[in-house]
This record gives sequence, C-alpha cells and structure tokens, in this order.
Amino acid sequence: MDSPSPLAVTIGEPAGVGPDVVLSALANAGTLNLPPFFLIGDAGIMRARAAALGIDWTPCDWRPGDALPDARAGGDAGMFALMATGQAMHALPGDPVPGDAKGVIEAIEKAVELTFAGSASGVVTCPINKHALYSAGFAHPGHTEFLAELAQRHTGQKQRPVMMIAGPQLRTIPVTIHIPLRDVPAALTTEHVVETGRIAAHDLANRFGIARPRLAIAGLNPHAGEGGALGSEDEDVVAPAVRALVDEGIDARGPLPADTMFHERARANYDVALCMYHDQALIPAKTLAFDDAVNATLGLPFIRTSPDHGTAFDIAGTGRANPSSFIAAMRMAWQMAGAQGRHKP
Repeated sequence: MDSPSPLAVTIGEPAGVGPDVVLSALANAGTLNLPPFFLIGDAGIMRARAAALGIDWTPCDWRPGDALPDARAGGDAGMFALMATGQAMHALPGDPVPGDAKGVIEAIEKAVELTFAGSASGVVTCPINKHALYSAGFAHPGHTEFLAELAQRHTGQKQRPVMMIAGPQLRTIPVTIHIPLRDVPAALTTEHVVETGRIAAHDLANRFGIARPRLAIAGLNPHAGEGGALGSEDEDVVAPAVRALVDEGIDARGPLPADTMFHERARANYDVALCMYHDQALIPAKTLAFDDAVNATLGLPFIRTSPDHGTAFDIAGTGRANPSSFIAAMRMAWQMAGAQGRHKP
C-alpha cells in the first residue's frame, strides 16, 4: 500500500501558541519521528516566531507534488514546508490583529480543499481565536462547525461532526457540547445519542482499526437516574438509545453511572465513553492526559485532529508552550490515515 499523503497543518491564530508548538516540534524532529506534513500559513509570522524562540528553521515555499524537506534530518539547511495563504499576517505574540482573520480562515479552507484533492491525508488544526475571526465574517460557534460546513460545500451533504477527546488511556465523546448545563436535558434526545454512537462505532472501526468498538454510555443523572428517583431522562432517553444501538449490531452498554466509569478497571471494558454533556466527558479525559490529549473530529469525510488546548496568548512567543498535544495530534492523524487505507469506509 502506498504511504498516505502528508498532513496539512493550519497555522491557527498567529498571535497564539500555534506557531510555537509547530516550531518546537520541528526543533526536536530528529528524536520525534514526526509524520510528513506541511504548514499552511504565513512565512513572515513563522520566521519572526522562530527568531523569538531561538529556533533555526526557515519556511520553504511548497506546493503539492514537491518533495518535503526532511524534518527528521534537520531539513534542507533548516527549512520546513510552508504553503502561503496569500494573506500576510501581522500579529505579535499575545496580540491578535483583526486583519489576520482572513488568512486564518483561508488556511483552514485550503487544508480541507487539499484533503479532498488527495494532496493531504488529513488536517491538523492549530487553535483559533473565534472572537478575532468574527470581524472577517466567521459565523460559526467553533472550528468544528466551520469544518462541517466546508465538508458540506465539497460533498453537497449535511455533516454531523462528533468531537472525541482521546488520550493514551481514555477516549470520551460529549453528546451535547457547548451549551449551558441547564439546557442539556432538553437538548438530549434518543436520536441524538444513537446518531453519536453510530458515528463513533463507524469511525473507530474505519479510522482507528478497532474491529468491534465497545461503547460505554453514561447516564445523565447521578447513579444513572437510580431507576427514575433522580430524574427520568436515563430511562426515557438514554436507555432506548442504547437498545437501538445494540439492535444495529453495535456493542453498547448503558446507561452507566458516570462516577464509576473512569477508573482503571472500568476503562478496560470499553473503547470509548459517550457522555451526556461537556464536562462529564472532558474532566476525566483532561485529568488523565492534560498535556497530550487530542481533539479528533469524527463524522466528517476527512481526517481532522487538533491539540486539545487554546491559543494561550499569555505564553505565546515565550518558549513555554508544550508541543506534546500538537505532536500527539499529528501522530493520531497519521495513524488514522493509515488505518483508513486498510479499512475503507
């Protein structure tokens, strides 16, 4: 089987730590065995950030089909592959510039375009600052929703992205995500749980090489509702969803009390935990793997991963940004690309 195409990495918010973690990973490429990748962004920002960090790397203009500089061997005179967006960026570390938003958006659009063209095997996105993007017409709650719209533009089909936080010891998926806790019971439906579980089982099989994924499905209420004494949602909404998934041939169990799902013995019995709201999923995931957890988007027609941290303006350009999550995101995307080649969806 041919090796997958390189990964497309987007620069994200140029005032944040995206440039830092890319450069820090490259500076240690000789020991990291990084997957082949190219960055989509602005050469000027990367040169300036490399100088600020004391890293001897230079952007090398790249187009699909060109040979990639070998980062593991220190590159060609310290160069790494960069595809310019055509939008110059001007931010300083920790100080976003509204005019940079067009370049940030264009980098994401270009990365998705290249995956559909086969020039990239997946997208690894550095963190964005949504507030800085709104001035450029960005009309999405977040990165993931924008990627879903881009996928719909290319396929003509409505997309249902699913956020999975994955670390070495645990994968979790929040069924409802960025909504107030008080709104979760009304937003949670049986079909929503079923659809999330179906996408999780499909992508874990086809992109992670797990032949028969095991899904542990948390209850919404304490003790999974305790037979209705602590709320009816688990019996009325979650339990029917679990039965429906089982009827489809998916290995699903639940609703399970969330307070006993995440210890070591419990984790050995499933491949992913479906949780009913944001913190129910992200607290255990980040507790177990704060530095190297990865945000992987399931349910899209292309591979996308991202480091599980934000722009961290306060440490941008200081050399204090930890590249572990970015490196893990690249490795996971590369593994997914290889698994997808063996298990076509």
